[in-house]
Amino acid sequence: MAHRKNMKVIGLISVVIGVQLLTSLTNTSHYLTQLTMSAYYSLVIIGLCLLIGYAGQISLGHAGFFAIGGYVSAFLTTHNFMPYKDNALVSFLSGAGLLITRQDLYGDQVLTAQPWAACVSAVFLALIIAYAIGGPVLKLKGHYLAMATLGFGVIVYKIALATEIFGAADGISDVPGFVIFPGLVVSGRPAVRIQNYYIAWGFVTFSVILLMNLIESRVGRALRSIHGAEDASNAMGIDTAKYKLHTFVLSAALAAVAGVLLTHYNGGIGPSEASIMKSVRYVSIVAIGGMANLWGTLTMGVLLNFLSLRGYFGAYDDAVFGGILIIIMLFAPEGLLHKDLFITIKRTLFRKADAEGRP
Repeated sequence: MAHRKNMKVIGLISVVIGVQLLTSLTNTSHYLTQLTMSAYYSLVIIGLCLLIGYAGQISLGHAGFFAIGGYVSAFLTTHNFMPYKDNALVSFLSGAGLLITRQDLYGDQVLTAQPWAACVSAVFLALIIAYAIGGPVLKLKGHYLAMATLGFGVIVYKIALATEIFGAADGISDVPGFVIFPGLVVSGRPAVRIQNYYIAWGFVTFSVILLMNLIESRVGRALRSIHGAEDASNAMGIDTAKYKLHTFVLSAALAAVAGVLLTHYNGGIGPSEASIMKSVRYVSIVAIGGMANLWGTLTMGVLLNFLSLRGYFGAYDDAVFGGILIIIMLFAPEGLLHKDLFITIKRTLFRKADAEGRP
């Protein structure tokens, strides 16, 4: 099992490197921009795959956690704290290196949060909110759970759309690059396009390894039992409420991290990132990739997001993802790339062959 898992990870790394080399050889490096963005969106999707496919909990509000991460980090790294520099708290944060002085687009000196501090604050806030709403919301089941998470997504979207300090309908722009280490910066500048491609896929690879180990551990077995029969799991002594909550919080954290990184990569964020259709898109991709198929979900997440970002769906972008969700739920509830796909095909073919061989 460990050898098989390692081969999959090596395969992912090989594909990532191969795609970059191919774009360089064919002078199509501009595709790396959409592939980088697709990688960050895939962080949300694989986290949602864990929640839906393994824990059996639907969420139509994960775009809200993505937006919380992006908006909080964007606000803290663009809001000028210079007028409050004499405040005791601001002076302390500045002295601790959590606030830095930089130049804005107009060449003025501004005092803003250091990107690492902003990132930690954004993810921490998302964790608190996930814990706060996860406890009561995850007691619901079926369409009630979907409606509750949908309501959370609507609240976040309306706050982003109507709050002036978040830029209202215009969102927040002029978000600086995120310096992870000296010489390693998350930014959309063409000069660091290849570097950012590898940064994004480095985060994805690390997250996939983390989730694979989790799925194959005792926690993963508990999640599968909850998905299969929650009442029976409770009867066997599994703390289903704790496992569901922790899975919800982990998936929310991945969404928030993705929001932070993509916001710094794009240099801004708008309220569309918190829209309901974004959440529907994430669920649609999990559905078509296979409810409990981490690799299938990752593959479809990259492919569909890349096509969408390149504009292949045009004005019908939201309609395409909504249609995908309806079709999958009607005709392939386990997803097109579900984990038992090849077993199902094999059984079907053998059953057909046996039937044709009978006199």
